[in-house]
Amino acid sequence: MTQKLITGCCILLMAVACKQQTNETLLGQLPTDLKEFKPVAEKKDSVLSIHGHERVDSYFWMRLTDEQKNATEPDAQTQKVLNYLTAENTYTEKALKSTESLQEELYEEIVGRIKKDDASVPYKKNGYWYYTRYEEGKEYPIYCRKMESLEAEEEVMLNVNELAEGHEYYAASGLDVSPDNKWLAFGEDTLSRRIYNMRFKNLETGEILSESLPNTTGSGAWANDNKTFFYTTKNKVSLLSEKIWKHELGNDIDKDELMYHEENPSYYIGVYKSKSDQYVIIWNQSTLSNDYHILDADHPENGFTQFTPREDVHEYSIDHYKDKFYIVTNWEAQNFRLMETSVEATAKENWKEVIPHREDVMLNSIELFKDYLVVQERSNALTHLRIIDQNTKEEHYMEFEEPAYVVYSSTNPEFDTDQLRFGYSSLTTPNTIYDYNLKTRTKTLKKQSEVVGGHNPEDYVTERVFVDASDGTKVPMSLVYKKGTKKDGSAPVLLYGYGSYGYSMDPSFSSTRLSLLDRGFVWAIAHIRGGQEMGRAWYDNGKMFNKINTFTDFIDCGKYLVKEKYTSSEHLYAMGGSAGGLLMGAVVNMEPSLFNGVIAAVPFVDVVSTMLDETIPLTTNEFDEWGNPKNKDSYDYMLSYSPYDNVKAVEYPNMLVTTGLFDSQVQYWEPAKWVAKLREMKTGDKLLLMHANMEAGHGGASGRFKRYKETALEYAFLLALEGKTSQVN
Repeated sequence: MTQKLITGCCILLMAVACKQQTNETLLGQLPTDLKEFKPVAEKKDSVLSIHGHERVDSYFWMRLTDEQKNATEPDAQTQKVLNYLTAENTYTEKALKSTESLQEELYEEIVGRIKKDDASVPYKKNGYWYYTRYEEGKEYPIYCRKMESLEAEEEVMLNVNELAEGHEYYAASGLDVSPDNKWLAFGEDTLSRRIYNMRFKNLETGEILSESLPNTTGSGAWANDNKTFFYTTKNKVSLLSEKIWKHELGNDIDKDELMYHEENPSYYIGVYKSKSDQYVIIWNQSTLSNDYHILDADHPENGFTQFTPREDVHEYSIDHYKDKFYIVTNWEAQNFRLMETSVEATAKENWKEVIPHREDVMLNSIELFKDYLVVQERSNALTHLRIIDQNTKEEHYMEFEEPAYVVYSSTNPEFDTDQLRFGYSSLTTPNTIYDYNLKTRTKTLKKQSEVVGGHNPEDYVTERVFVDASDGTKVPMSLVYKKGTKKDGSAPVLLYGYGSYGYSMDPSFSSTRLSLLDRGFVWAIAHIRGGQEMGRAWYDNGKMFNKINTFTDFIDCGKYLVKEKYTSSEHLYAMGGSAGGLLMGAVVNMEPSLFNGVIAAVPFVDVVSTMLDETIPLTTNEFDEWGNPKNKDSYDYMLSYSPYDNVKAVEYPNMLVTTGLFDSQVQYWEPAKWVAKLREMKTGDKLLLMHANMEAGHGGASGRFKRYKETALEYAFLLALEGKTSQVN
């Protein structure tokens, strides 16, 4: 590291930490005069009216259509938006100029921990061993198989590195081999919009057919005749999945038969095959309801039949087992229960209870084997695996010793086996794959993800604490830090949260995170309401008209960290992405002085406007998550917390906001407008930066390593604010 870099970072540290020295003074001291690069977005007022209420959106003009973004020759409006995003990127680049070497150091450090020639643990299905491997110097996976024995000759099914050549972005998905092992179906996306072309490869000759299925979700299911393939297409405007088609190899796509059309825009749909390979199943899912249609995979010429009549409020999933179906359902069971029914009588009135509802345990899912049933459960913010002998009904739980961990059923395609493959991870233990003998109750280590350069879990401490929320609720929080970290308020803490859609933020390992832990950071995960860490009620109490609980829980976790002297507000940072970015936007409006810095990744911040526009992807499917603002009570409640609508003239923390131009989940204009409005209204002189990836979408860059460039940027932002420019612990 050069003396010039060290000097520049020290200047940045003093400017942030010293109350008497402002960021404006800092900017003037940097080699480049940053003031001239600060973007000032044009204001062009648009009045948005509903329910007799008017909102003025000065940056509504930033919205572009997909056609505008993809045009070879941009029109004037497109060019103006692109110029603004480029200006923001230039400003961020200039502001973090002194951290360029640090970013490169972090990037090399992060990717240096990743084994370059890695491979997954092989699993067996239908006579073949399947695995994925990576080659050193390559960004993309290579999907392979071997017939019968791992000693057999390798067959490369798909080398994604070759397919990705010439593309700025490339993703392959939904790899599915036909029952006779001859054909491979796979989806490819070259735009980062999650719109896939399904393609077909002859695994015997290596030929990829010229025929393709456009505008799909990127996955499907084979019938047992080895020529019929069922797939899902999207609405071209909303990008919602809406139609299931039947395609026969060799036929023109115009001859494909429409099998199902979902006309309710509140539902996602898709198609898959049962583990038993006996059924092709159409699934339909909204926030509050599921629906299934089944078809005998031996008779693709038939139509699908509905499993049980759809209800507005009923969530369930199905698994086929011999002559019956198992059903995980919340019918009269908030935390779900397990039912079964004959394949001849699948309607709900025929279901019989197998595992009853429990108030303190949530039944997540099941894994079926010929002689065993494995139940994945969640209680007290931890995951559990429960093993039940189908013949004797004897059962037991697998036990683990760490205070915070995650365990899960891994890849188990074989039905007639006594081996369960499961994964285990914790904040200090890298992801580990085991085979567990369900009969002898012994486990065999198959692989633990290697941290190149070494990693000793004993060098770190994990804690699980419960925070008293403002309404008396106990909110779990998981923490990890380097041994020797002092609890005197001086340590920097990064508090991470999400809290939406019932997604639980489990305490798993990240080798990337070591770059912060080894520089003195504490990493904390707030298991706030809106997830399902503490059961289904935890989710219900953090959505719709209870959404504020998500934000106050996170704030209370932050205050706990300060109170218990893990850190202080001068060293407390927050991070969240997507709906977690909404969380970031809400908490900085509610408690702007609690954090020194915030990273909001692809943040969903223009809640009201987005949920009023049914042409935007995902909107109609999420009315039961956020509310429908066409209803005044929902409008008023959402407006009370929508980050963009609640920006005010206060001193916000230092902020880094990221987005992707081609993001189909959270449109780029949400963070872009938010940053423009923040820059217009905020007081003080703390940093406000935005990084727009002009080539990618919601998930960032494609490729195995390229994505970590943005991670390095984010970490450098935090470390620069702390003045930590090298590995010091």
